[in-house]
Order: sequence, then C-alpha cells, then structure tokens
Amino acid sequence: MLFTAVRRAVSESVSGMPRAFWWLWTSTLVNRLGAFVATFMALYLTLERGYSASYAGLVAALHGLGGVVSSLGAGVMTDRLGRRPTLLIAQASTAVSVAVLGFMEHPVAIAGVAFLVGMASNASRPAVQAMMADIVRPEDRVRAFSLNYWAINLGFAVSSAGAGFIASYSYRAGFLIEAAMTMACAIVVFAKLPESRPVRSAVEKAAEPDVGLGTVLRDGRFMGVVGLSFLVALIFQQGSVGLPVAMGEAGFTPSDYGLAIAVNGVLIVVLQIPVTRFIEHRDPRRLLVISSVVAGYGFGLTAFAGSLGIFALTVCVWTLAEIVNAPTQTGLVVRLSPTHGRGRYQGMYTMSWSVAALVAPLMSGFMIDRFGASWLWAVCAVLGTVAALGYWGLMRGLPEDSPAEPVGTEAVGAEVVGAKVVGAEVGGAEVGATAVGGPVAEAGGIGGIVATAPDADIAAPVAAVAADAVRSAGPAAPRTDSVGAPRP
Repeated sequence: MLFTAVRRAVSESVSGMPRAFWWLWTSTLVNRLGAFVATFMALYLTLERGYSASYAGLVAALHGLGGVVSSLGAGVMTDRLGRRPTLLIAQASTAVSVAVLGFMEHPVAIAGVAFLVGMASNASRPAVQAMMADIVRPEDRVRAFSLNYWAINLGFAVSSAGAGFIASYSYRAGFLIEAAMTMACAIVVFAKLPESRPVRSAVEKAAEPDVGLGTVLRDGRFMGVVGLSFLVALIFQQGSVGLPVAMGEAGFTPSDYGLAIAVNGVLIVVLQIPVTRFIEHRDPRRLLVISSVVAGYGFGLTAFAGSLGIFALTVCVWTLAEIVNAPTQTGLVVRLSPTHGRGRYQGMYTMSWSVAALVAPLMSGFMIDRFGASWLWAVCAVLGTVAALGYWGLMRGLPEDSPAEPVGTEAVGAEVVGAKVVGAEVGGAEVGATAVGGPVAEAGGIGGIVATAPDADIAAPVAAVAADAVRSAGPAAPRTDSVGAPRP
C-alpha cells in the first residue's frame, strides 16, 4: 500500500513535463555530477600546491567575481543569440577552462584562469532558467524548477563524495573528469535540445519595445525582488562560509562540520519532490514570506547550538526554508519577466546570488572577528525578517491564483500544452485550438494574439481555427486561469 502511494506520488511529480525538459534536466544532473573545482579548490591550492589560505581566498573571490561579470552578459546573449547557443558556448568554455586550470602552476595564471572558469560556469544559468520557462507550462514551472534544483543537489552530493576519492588519487584527474562531463553536457544540448526562444511577430515587436538592461533596472518591482533575493542568498551562503568558521571556533572538527552540513544535501534529495507537491499550487507570497523567516531564524538558532546534534537540527530548519524558497523564487522571477526579455531578467537574478557569494565571506569574517559568531546569527535573523516584509509588500498586487505574465506570453488568454493551445483568446472570445506537431512556443497575435510555432505549418492551422471561432463565437467569455477560475 505504501509502495503504491509512493509510486503514485513520484509519477505525479514527474509527469506532464515535455521531453526537452528532461534532456535539460539530464544536462544539469551530469554537470553537477562532475562538479569538482568549486568543492575542492581551496584544498587543492593549500594542500597540493602549498599556497596560503589568503591566496586560496583570493582565488575563490576571483572565481565568484567571474560569475558576477558573466551573469548579465550571459543574460543578454540568451535573449539575442538564443538559449541553445548560449548554453553551448558556456558549457564548452567551461570544459576547456577547467581542463586548462588543472595544468596551471604559476599563481597569477591560476588566479586568472579561475576567474575565467567562474565566468564560463555561471554563464549557463540564465539560459537554463529561460529555456525551462519557455518549454514548461506556467502551472508546472514551480515543479520544474524544483526538479531541476533536486538534480543540482543530488549531483553535488554524489560528486562531493566521489571527488574525495579522486583527490586522494590525483587532483588533476578531477579537473579533467569535470571538463569531460561538462563537454558531455554541451553534446547533449547540441544533439537533443532545440532552440526555445519565442519568435515575436512584427505586430508584437511594434507593440512591445525590446528589453534592454535599462528596462530591467527600471522595473521597480523586479529589482525589489532581486534585492530581496540578495538578502536571502546572504543568509543561505552562511551555511558554507560562516557555519564552518563558527563551528571551528567552538572546538568542532572539520569532520563534525561535514556531518552537520551533509544533513542539508540529504534533506533536499529526500524532501524536495514531496514538499514541492505540497507547495506548487499555493500562494507564492506566503511561501516566500514564511521561507525567509524560517531561513533567518533557522540560522539565528545556531547561536544557541552547543553540540553537534543541535547544529544538525538548525541545518534541518533552514534547509526546509531552502527547499521551499528556491523553486518559488525562481518561478516568481519568470512571472515578472517578459517572454522576450527572460534572459536579461534571469541574468540579473543570477547576479544577485553571485554578488552574495562575494559579500557573504566578507560579512561572516568581519562579524565573527569583531563581534563574535552570535552576532552573525542575529544578523541572519534580522535579514530574514526584512526579506519577509519585503516580499509581503512587493507581491501584494500580484494575482494569487495565476501567473502574472505580460501580453504576448503563453499565459495571456492561452495555455500552451506541448503542441496544444487551450483556451486561446481571440477578439474577446475564448476558443480551443490544437496544433499537431512540435511544441507551440508562443500564443499571441490574432486580435492582439498570434499563435506561433517552430514550424509555420503548425501555426497556420491554429490561426485558421481561431479565426473561424471568432466568426461563430457568441458573447465574450470571462478570462480564466488554468483551472477555470475567473481572473481578476
């Protein structure tokens, strides 16, 4: 009975996703399975190469700075060149730069190539998130982002364990294995993933101006979300930068920290999918408010930890917040992004996490050295409270039951289901139209909305069916969301 229930739950969690999503998911998993540099760079530099901890910190900072620089550039590439070319360039560049890094010996060369690795490895994130938003139905996006986040953590957990064995044999072998697996991801993208960037009609281009970085910066609500994302990222980063230092000062060993932080990966792998089933159709504002508070106070509880068990318990608390926050926040970014500007918007969002990765070590070091670890955890609680209040204020105007997507996207009067357009709104009436063939990338155009598809032979029948329906439609029906509830 239990086995049947579990099998049904897993089936419902993974069903309904297009094939392209699973190839993208596979690429993410393979990429994270090969993650080696980010995990063991400090040990490689200090133990294998004999450099100081300060130099290792400088290299780590340059690696993070590369991610900050590439986030915005990769976002622009995602919109201009397309999702697929950006992924190919980013993953191929990562594979080459990681392989080169394994052979660098001069400290300046190591630092310079580490910066390039940071740039290349972070350049794929805006493209992955934009492509996922393109190919997955709006109501399935939280589940899709959750599955992708699960793959990231599963791959990282396996690679961290495997990297230890590889490092005991040869650090250079670790670099080469990561390079080979990253290149395998590029091959998967090249062979299996079609371009998903929506094609805009001339009418849409005339009605909606192109999105530039200035457009993103002037989007007050979205930039507010980016700022709140930065605060949340500062909190979660303390699990890898503040927590080990605090535990070390309290007399715990590195293996103790390893056991405590392992709870984070185990819980994400075990709970990510069932928790997502519970939250995917719930109000994102409440989820973000609650997860921000739980994250902040979860780290705040660390101030009272005096044993390994209590440290592990605090990790459990903030990991639950991470499980809820990560897919919900990514889904919110998609909701606030115009379809033709998703790359730039995702790039700005990715940059918030890259900047947090730079600031968090400085923040934790300063707070612990000047005031003690308890003050760091108190600041985390304050940041969580501020983020929760910010989400509550910024999201008051968003509908709670349907994605708030701009005109010209798949959620405005139409729901894109693989090759099926359900409820296309034409001239004030809702009609149903089915296109046989490949996936429909956009709905928009006739009477303000045109159905476009990768193949013109698919788009034409959809438009014809919609036009016929306009002539025979009765009184205009109210707009509905994906479950048939009237939209405000």
